[in-house]
Amino acid sequence: MSAPGYPASYTHHPVPQPGYPVPQPGYPVPQPGYPLPPYPDPSQPAPPPGFHAYPFAPSSGTSPQQLPPQGYPGPGLDPLTSQQAPAMTPLSPITPYMPVATGVPPGLEYLTQIDQILIHQKVELIEAFIGFETKNKYEIRNSMGQKIFFAKEKSDCCTRNCCGSLRQFDMKISDNSDREVIRLIRPFRCVSCWCPCCLQEMEVQSPPGTTIGYVTQNWHAILPKFSIQNASKETVLKVVGPCLACNCCCGDVNFEVKSLDESQKLGQISKQWSGLLKEVFTDTDNFGIQFPMNLDVKIKAVLLGACFLIDFMFFERVHDGSERNTVFS
Repeated sequence: MSAPGYPASYTHHPVPQPGYPVPQPGYPVPQPGYPLPPYPDPSQPAPPPGFHAYPFAPSSGTSPQQLPPQGYPGPGLDPLTSQQAPAMTPLSPITPYMPVATGVPPGLEYLTQIDQILIHQKVELIEAFIGFETKNKYEIRNSMGQKIFFAKEKSDCCTRNCCGSLRQFDMKISDNSDREVIRLIRPFRCVSCWCPCCLQEMEVQSPPGTTIGYVTQNWHAILPKFSIQNASKETVLKVVGPCLACNCCCGDVNFEVKSLDESQKLGQISKQWSGLLKEVFTDTDNFGIQFPMNLDVKIKAVLLGACFLIDFMFFERVHDGSERNTVFS
């Protein structure tokens, strides 16, 4: 018996009262043949880990292919060429992104990112032992010693051995894929200050066939001086060398790159000391070029041409085996 004030406990479920609706016959029931959701079959192995597209049949092992949006290539295609892209592995090299600079000749994009160039002339054994003049070859490197260009002289045997360091030539400068990016053209000219009407000049082209600047020698009674000019032959920089351009003191020879009025030093072209044996027995030279980072890339290429002109004028052996060290000789 329950306590006073509490309802009595129920001993059985309530009986439905008359009047409640009961299920009527005639409601539709699921018919056979309706497609069932693609639930996995418990007897099949589990799918491999990873992301999967839905829906798919686990028994097939592949997800349905979806068409790419309009204007986009399909899966596995290169977005630029729409060709089949090579498979990438964890050890695949990654090509660094290099922004395309406007107004830069093709192949000179890297020069926009550096302010120093090293030039190393390759040793020619035939020239070192028997004195037979061969074509000069140079490796052009960045400040970390990585090769960025390769320069090779183009001249004939008679011109090299008869005209010596005054010879005319074309210098082909190529990148690491052997694409010619710069061409230097040097005509036959005098070099002494005693002939001011026919001094040295060099034309710089990039790409070959398109002139981007000139290097011209300026007459001076004592100092070697050069003008760095643009394609319109307007002087933009000056290069001034020492009175005696030689490595007699086992040190570097510096040609200063100056502003138009020669009041400010902006860089330099240095003939570096290569060691006693190389300096005595060969005419193999090492150079370094320094210039402002924000200098026009075309003018950087013209300064590169000025370095080769200085090498031939003052540090290339003449017929008697010596070098021309001053503007008097």
